[in-house]
Formats: sequence, structure tokens, C-alpha cells
Amino acid sequence: MTYRQLVDGVWTDAIGGATWDVMNPATEAIVARVPFGGRADAEAAIAAATAAGDPWARLTPYERGALLKRAADRMRADAEALARLTVAESGKPLAQARGEWLVSADLFEWYAEEGKRAYGRTIPSRVPGKRMTVLRQPVGVVGVITAWNFPAYNPARAWAAALAAGCTVVARPSEYTPLTAMAMAGLLHEAGLPAGVLNLVNGDPGPMGQAMLDAPAVRKMHFTGSVRVGKLLMDGASRTVTRLSLELGGNAPVIVMPDVDLEAVAAGAITSKFRNNGQVCVAPQRFLVHRSVADALAAQLVQRARALRLGDGLEPDVQVGPLINAQQRDRVDTLVRASTSAGAEVLTGGHRPADRDRGFFFEPTVLWNVRPGTPAFGEEIFGPVLPLTVFDEVDEALALANATPYGLAAYVWTRDLRHATLLSERLEFGIVGVNEWAPHATEAPFGGWKQSGLGHESGAEGLSEYLETKLVSIGSL
Repeated sequence: MTYRQLVDGVWTDAIGGATWDVMNPATEAIVARVPFGGRADAEAAIAAATAAGDPWARLTPYERGALLKRAADRMRADAEALARLTVAESGKPLAQARGEWLVSADLFEWYAEEGKRAYGRTIPSRVPGKRMTVLRQPVGVVGVITAWNFPAYNPARAWAAALAAGCTVVARPSEYTPLTAMAMAGLLHEAGLPAGVLNLVNGDPGPMGQAMLDAPAVRKMHFTGSVRVGKLLMDGASRTVTRLSLELGGNAPVIVMPDVDLEAVAAGAITSKFRNNGQVCVAPQRFLVHRSVADALAAQLVQRARALRLGDGLEPDVQVGPLINAQQRDRVDTLVRASTSAGAEVLTGGHRPADRDRGFFFEPTVLWNVRPGTPAFGEEIFGPVLPLTVFDEVDEALALANATPYGLAAYVWTRDLRHATLLSERLEFGIVGVNEWAPHATEAPFGGWKQSGLGHESGAEGLSEYLETKLVSIGSL
């Protein structure tokens, strides 16, 4: 595997010669040294993507799809080695990294097929001798900036859809996890992707993002990351009217009604909440539990959280890895301290593990009596902290759940069809899981309301994000 930038089909160093050390968050050892570029690197990648745009768009979706399918096959064949690479730079357990690569392969295969269904339509005219046809055509050059929490899945969702639509891509992965994206770019390159169709640069996010916003050739930008940066991109996009799709933060409520199987809910909650150490935008966060079952559920959650095995993702049977870096670990630590000062109680965890002198670990934590206004209630935690809040009435739970500027995912657990229907329809979130912890799929739309983002990924909606609509109207026939 080549851990360099890919510009116009050539693996290259940063134009200024700068480098970045990729660190294993479990051991703090340096995994690799990679190029760390700036605006000039992004501009070179944009130029290459612009030149490659027309030939790529003119290929049939069947030709593009065959190439994407070959790349998907390679991802599946090499999933074990690729997963180990992802563990080394992200810290997540090996089984989770392997699953992430297999889902990434699914995305490339699915969009290889979905690109063939970018249908237009013919509109019957009220005027004799007139024909109106609606075409769907690629947007053009797309800038893709992705986050570190899913180093394969995040790029795959955007790259696969954009390439299938006939767009060319300038990709900038997180500097904390660039190796996975470089490996993915290499597989696409080996599968026969023409030079310049996918370009990958690594470096300073500010100048690189600004170069994408400033370039008239970049017709769209996709960003996965924080609300703060998303708002900055919205401000910048107003100057060039650049299209945006933004997958931003979340603060997912979980409403637990008293009629559920508490043991089953607790088992699933622990698995879902502590997946990738809580560094998941759709992770269940604010557990709103009916008072009549709150104590019993809390006891189940504490027992299961204490049983989780913490460690390096390559160690056998590890279930929870480290946080991505010291800054993220310290942020979670500070959030727990602030929440306990505001009245929350630590039932288990709440500290850095005493037996880990290296790595950015934090104990799986359960907080009790987390009230509105507490940091663990209002902020996106993005870490291994499960806060519990008690409610008495359904309307109270609904109000608590919607009391957030975020609107990505929400969860409802109940056996009552009336409650399931009422809550799922009135929750102000783009994704609602009823009696399940994985309300997302390659073939289903993924997107948030309010400050959780703009647009959608995955599904047919994900392809539409990279297509323009054109009306061709022919008269005097």
C-alpha cells in the first residue's frame, strides 16, 4: 500500500514537503509518516479532477459500474489486512473495522448498480408539437472532506455515489486516519479508475477547504464533521453558490417505555452505545427511561458496562478501544466532571483506566440523574458515556427528546403500537429506530434535520445528491 497523496493518477508528496505522523491511539506509537499539504495541493487536485471530468461523465453508467464493482471485490478479498490498517490508526476493535470495510464494499457495489438507474422522465405537454424531457446529469467536480471516526465508511458513502453519478472527486480524509482512505484510493486506482477521476490530498483542512470553496470548477462539497465547521462551509459556499451536503453532529435520544424486555434493551444498548467507543454520530446518547423501570434498567446497564473489555483493537476479545486522540479523551473527561458537578451521579466508570499508561482510553461510563442543562444532556458526547434521565409521561419524554438543536437519529423502545406510531412521527429527527439499534442501511437514506446537516447519503437519495436536473424542451415539432 502507498501512503501518499494521489493527484492525477500519480502518488506524490506534498508540494511543500511537509509530513504528518499518524499515531496509533491505543499505543501512541507512530504508524506511518504521510504527506501534509496545503492549498497548492488541493488546487492541483482540483485541476486534475476538472480535466478528467468530461471523459468520466461520458462513460456509460455500466462502464463506471463495472469499475466500482471490481474495487468492491478487492475490498472484500483484502478485508482482513485492510481492517488491521484501520485499527492501527483509529483504535477501534478489529471486528468493527472488518465490518466497516465490508459495508464500504457494499456501498461501492450498490452504487455501481444504482448509477444505472439515474432515470429522467418525459413530461406530456399541453402544447401540441412540444416535447419535454427531464435529464439527470453529473454535478461535476466534488470536494469530499470526511471525519476520522469511520475512516472507510465515511469516504465510501460519498465517493461511491459521486463516482457512480459521473462526478470526479477531490478527497481530503482526516489527518488522524488518512491511511484507510489512501488504501481505498489505491484499490480504486488498481481497479482501473482513470487518472484524475479520484484525487486524494492530506493536509491542513482550512486552506484545503477554502481552495475547494474558491474554485468555480468545484460544483459541490460534501463534509462529515462538526456543526462548527459545517456552518463555516455554509458561509463560504454563499460566495460561489457551491452546493453542500453536510453530515454533522447528533445527540440521539432513546425513549424507553415500561413495557419492554429490559434485559434485551440493556444488552443492545451497551453494544450500540459503546460501538467505536461512542464515537458514532448516530450513537444512542440520552437515555430517557420511564420512572417505573429506570432503576432496573440502570442496574442492567451498569453490570454490562463493567463487563466490557477495554484495550487495543488488535487484542483478542477487545470490545472498547481508545478515543482517537488526547484532545478527545480530555474533552470526555471534562464533560463527565462538569456533569457530576451539575448533579449527575457516576454509577460506573468515569475515569481514565489505571492499568493503561499509554493510549487515549476512558472507562465505559454510566451516568444517573442527568438533567436538562447538564453537559451530558445537551452536548454531543462522542465518547463512552451513557447518561440516564427519568420521565413520567410520554409527552414529557417527547419534549425532552426534541429539546436539542441536533436532529440526526432517535430511538424508541416499546411494545405499544400507539406509542411507537406517535413518537416516531413526532420526533424531530431524520432517522428514527423503533425497537432496533441500527436504523440505517446501504439502500436507505441517511440524513439529519435541524443542525445535524443538509442532504442525504446512501440509498437513491445519496445518488441524487450528485446529479443536476435539466429540462430539455423541444418545440415546433
